[in-house]
Amino acid sequence: MAIAQPTPSSAWAPLRQPLFRALWIAAIASNIGTWMQNVGAAWLMTSLTPSPLLVALLQATTSLPVFLVGLPAGAIADIVDRRQLLLWTQGWMLVAAAGLTVLSWLDLVNAWTLLAFTFALGLGSAMNAPVWQAIIPELVPKSDLAAAVALNGVAFNAARAVGPAIAGLLVAAAGPSAVFLLNALSFLGVMGVIYRWQRPPRTSTLPTERTIGAIRAGVRYLRHAPSLQAVLIRGGVFICCGSALWALLPVVVRQELGLDAVHYGVLLGCMGLGAVIGAALLPKIRQIFSLNHQIMVATIMFAMATIALAYVREFWGLCLFMVAAGVAWVNLLSVLNVAAQTVVPQWVQARALGMYQLVFQGGMALSSIFWGAIAARTSIAIALLFAGLGLLVGLTASVRYRLRSGEQLDLAPALHWAEPTVVVELRPDDGPVLVTLEYYINPDEAQAFRQTMQMLGEVRQRDGAIYWGVCCDLADPSRYLETFVVESWSEHLRQHNRVTHADLEIEQQVRSFHLSKTPPKVSHLIYNY
Repeated sequence: MAIAQPTPSSAWAPLRQPLFRALWIAAIASNIGTWMQNVGAAWLMTSLTPSPLLVALLQATTSLPVFLVGLPAGAIADIVDRRQLLLWTQGWMLVAAAGLTVLSWLDLVNAWTLLAFTFALGLGSAMNAPVWQAIIPELVPKSDLAAAVALNGVAFNAARAVGPAIAGLLVAAAGPSAVFLLNALSFLGVMGVIYRWQRPPRTSTLPTERTIGAIRAGVRYLRHAPSLQAVLIRGGVFICCGSALWALLPVVVRQELGLDAVHYGVLLGCMGLGAVIGAALLPKIRQIFSLNHQIMVATIMFAMATIALAYVREFWGLCLFMVAAGVAWVNLLSVLNVAAQTVVPQWVQARALGMYQLVFQGGMALSSIFWGAIAARTSIAIALLFAGLGLLVGLTASVRYRLRSGEQLDLAPALHWAEPTVVVELRPDDGPVLVTLEYYINPDEAQAFRQTMQMLGEVRQRDGAIYWGVCCDLADPSRYLETFVVESWSEHLRQHNRVTHADLEIEQQVRSFHLSKTPPKVSHLIYNY
């Protein structure tokens, strides 16, 4: 049974938390630096080569690292100290930005050098994104989570409103190296706040998960979590066509409109302004519209803006469409991000966010290359038109893959499983482990029992079982044996800690069929080498 839907909080309520507020301000400064970097790099690339494909490839190299390290990044963020990981990722990006600054000053940058350093910055961002999102529930109450996610979008998009405009002026006055330097300095502010954060240490008697095992556990969870699958599929369907606007905007400004870096920065700033407006309206929007209706309206708005970029050649008219695109973008990202965070428990949260980033940013990388190639072979207008129409066609995915918010679910650990009785000495890696539960039910209720057991089977497999099944005793139709296999003893002990209160409710539904007054008999067996 779901708990009550939390009342939507004020859009600015999370800023009452001092640590969240400090990180949010630092993030704005860092994001301004990032957007200045993006504008400077994009404009520099258009001066190094006229090829739409290479310009689009710049966007791809920003996103491609997520496609390569999205899963390991999420797994690592779930098993190591998140504060230390944030310091490492911010330090990596500082070094990469500083190196590009020096080479740019020395006039040693060509198209491929720029792509290499952009890739390095994207790699740091890919490792940083899951852990940055995963710490939000540690900083704000659950009722403020959606507002906090939206405020992260505000930080990103307010920077988008300011950063490109500043970058356009700086590039025109001092060249791209100036914005590369400011981006490098912006990482220092974030590192300072994180360094002062006294995060409580997380202790466990269980051995730390290995990265490969943690990745397998995350993928296994996804296979048996339809609500998370819906988030990833809807995000992937959108970004396959939504990336065209980002990839081709600098080419449209320079080649189609014949404008300079200042105008490019203004258009990006308009998108940022729209995103800030959209984030401020989010609490009201969430009260009026369902998640799926929000996605539908925002997708239509973004599709119209993409098609407008293909054909509107009046600069200020195009600015209005970019404001609308910004409103749509922040709503889409907020809905998908909140859904990805709230439908999974804490133990797998960073892994889920890593998979979300993998699909979203990896899709942006690959589809940016695709739309750049289409523009090079046909025309920029045709590529943008097809992308806009593709966004509208992609809405058909909502028929099968409907988004669900997990804010009404209690995903805190239930910790109700009894400790197994063990009279032999076991090592953490011993296994596989076979667990059996014996039920006695009314044979007339067998069909309903089996249907309820299917729901429990999904829970078992999400939490660690590599095999699950139910057997009926041929000599006694009232006797059923549930069996599941876990790959090691330590993984089974982790399974004890992963069962949530929402899972407990499903277990109670199953046990309501059990006729005996005593609980089902549980047995643990380990593979005997």
